[in-house]
Amino acid sequence: MNPSAYLPVFVLLLVLTQLSGQNSTSADVRDLDRTWPARWIAHPEDDGKAFGVYHFKKSIALPAKPETFRIHVSADNRYKLYVNGQYITYGPARGDELNWRYETLDLAPYLKAGENVLAAVVWNFAEHRPVAQHSSHTGFILQGDSSAERIADTDSTWSVAASQAYAPIPVRLNAYYVVGPGEDFNAADYPWGWESGAGSGPDYVHARELEAGRPTGSLANWGGRPLHILVPRTIPLMEESDQAFESVRRTVPEGLVGKGYHGAEPLTIRAGQKATLLFDQGHLTNAYPVLEFSGGAGSEIRITYAESLYHPDGSKGNRNEVVGKEIKGNTDVIHPDGGDRRTYETLWWRTFRYVQVEVTAGAEPLVLERFRSRFTGYPMEDNAQFQADRNLLDQIWEVGWRTQRLCAVENYFDCPYYEQLQYAGDTRIQCLVSAYVSGDLRLFRNALESYRDSRLPFGLTQSRYPSYDPQVIPTFSLVWITMVHDYWMLSEDAETVQLMLPGILDVLAWYERHMEGNDLLGPMEWWGFVDWVYEEGWAHGVPPGAEDGQSALISLQLAYTLNKASELLEAFGYGAEAGRYRDLKDRINTAVRAHCMVPGRGLLADTPNKTYFSQHTNALAILSGAVTEAEAGAWMQRLLDDSDIRRTTFYFSFYLFEALQQAGLADSYLDRLEPWEDMLNRGLTTFAERPEPTRSDCHAWSASPLYHFLSLVCGIQPDAPGFERVRIAPSLNGLPGISGSMPHPKGELAVDLKASGTQGISGTVRLPEGVTGTFHWQGATLALEPGENAIRL
Repeated sequence: MNPSAYLPVFVLLLVLTQLSGQNSTSADVRDLDRTWPARWIAHPEDDGKAFGVYHFKKSIALPAKPETFRIHVSADNRYKLYVNGQYITYGPARGDELNWRYETLDLAPYLKAGENVLAAVVWNFAEHRPVAQHSSHTGFILQGDSSAERIADTDSTWSVAASQAYAPIPVRLNAYYVVGPGEDFNAADYPWGWESGAGSGPDYVHARELEAGRPTGSLANWGGRPLHILVPRTIPLMEESDQAFESVRRTVPEGLVGKGYHGAEPLTIRAGQKATLLFDQGHLTNAYPVLEFSGGAGSEIRITYAESLYHPDGSKGNRNEVVGKEIKGNTDVIHPDGGDRRTYETLWWRTFRYVQVEVTAGAEPLVLERFRSRFTGYPMEDNAQFQADRNLLDQIWEVGWRTQRLCAVENYFDCPYYEQLQYAGDTRIQCLVSAYVSGDLRLFRNALESYRDSRLPFGLTQSRYPSYDPQVIPTFSLVWITMVHDYWMLSEDAETVQLMLPGILDVLAWYERHMEGNDLLGPMEWWGFVDWVYEEGWAHGVPPGAEDGQSALISLQLAYTLNKASELLEAFGYGAEAGRYRDLKDRINTAVRAHCMVPGRGLLADTPNKTYFSQHTNALAILSGAVTEAEAGAWMQRLLDDSDIRRTTFYFSFYLFEALQQAGLADSYLDRLEPWEDMLNRGLTTFAERPEPTRSDCHAWSASPLYHFLSLVCGIQPDAPGFERVRIAPSLNGLPGISGSMPHPKGELAVDLKASGTQGISGTVRLPEGVTGTFHWQGATLALEPGENAIRL
């Protein structure tokens, strides 16, 4: 199952070149951990804090086309880099002031003998910038890798001009929206061709030198903190590839374009005419919109982007339907200057399925030459397979993978349209999907490090990071610990895990300080979010007892986490702490049963007052060990069947399904995918944040079925740190057979299994070289060896 309908067709060669050269080394490489000769540079009239867009450039003369020309580059806030007018990439990868990323690039493929122009557009959205975007001072830095490239170093020999073409358009939506402004772009004020060397007039001045580049190794014997502490990028450059719109769904006036028009052919808007076109990408995407236009001085082009259209009452309905619906969303406005073949591209990419283009032509015609977009995202590949001869599962895989991809760029995102923030609750699920489907753990590791770097003085991690606006959700600090455990089990990188242990101890110490004498958690400050439940007893996703104390749910989440934390601590030499936390886990489990059990109902209440019940509390009771193995099956059935119980939504269903597997009822998992089937029936092309009405149509915590198809249905689980051993316990869910494969650190792991009679199973399991494991079915266990193993039980 490798969906490709949504993937861009034309992958830019330059991106592949960058990706292949990003982490290579040079024989004459400088020590990048010392103070750089290059300096941060800025416009001399810029105070470093205000909104601004700046064009930096420098001409360098080369005696011959070089074989390599490696540079290290960064900016605050963002940059796009050009060589001889050719676009190279965008950056830097997001971090914070103590971890400011720089990219390493080989520019040789774009250089020639003679004069060459290096150029970068750098912008600071200031108070309008995304919440995920840290900032110290607007600036740009480029450092040559060795003496041969020092000619490119940033200093006052670079020139810079402040662009007057841009103004921010704040986004006004009735929702939490923090991804940056729209752009008001005046083509008459834009220095067309500047990136190729044109526009060297009075607007360009010598750049002002700021501080030198300061990596971590340059801080010894210094004491102060530079504006940016430079660290190398640890993830690959983003994928960028051209894509076309699928169709135009409606126009005003009607019949403005012919059938089959999708923006690739010129369209003339007459002088004085008003015209509107609603483009449909066919599915949600992240992309830079690119509009080419000619003429039209005095015209206005307004472009609005949306995940879905809206009915007059604010509901979305079926996402495929457009009749009687309107568009609401972030907007860019372009003012043409009358020039020929102008090309406008937004500074930052947009998320959209629908794009409405409204044109008000001036005194001369405007020609829309071409409208397209350039997809961007983390270069994550679908290296897994799951086949079960059921069309619904194929659709869920395709839409789930698109959801995962759109929520992964330079960080994992909760959602690409509204926030672009890396929340731990979402990120744990995204990391597991990445590990199982792509096998690429670099963004996983980056997330672990981000949360570690976000820790606050009292011990908790921030709930989302990078973010210049601190937010604390204590339960998400627990999720971070479980993420570290997941990484330990799936990766051979023990060194990264070890670096997380001090932070883990800080988080657990915070929780210890909040324990009460009866071994339940007391009142907790901050936002005790667990799930988007909108029923009595819950408020803003916070369960009963989280704020005033005695929450069985969060106490059990702590116990679940303590079990994983104690395994980590024991393995890395913290034996005493591991023992103490195992004891605390047992005390919490005992206390929850003692204070919250309702024997006649056979379930745990959310607090000792026994007023409210939830699937969340009882699923965590199974996962934490508060429910014994012998009790788990019947317990799970009760929490599924009970109608008077708060039910999990898309996010926390992940833990419900984990408990389903632990309770031995995994064979009913596929019968519980109705919420995902409902989203497909509503025309969603990605999975939503929560049940209707939902704000976000794309929320990666809802992509969890991809992980469970492989981990629960195929039953593939690590059975030792580093995935050294494998445990395979399939659950056919009434299917005649399943086949699946996934990347493993040592190669591909695959299962191909069929039901045999009423209780039997047969087929093969193939393990990578050096990996052993066990196969479990109906109480029987088979040893698995490297290579192909025949299964017949």
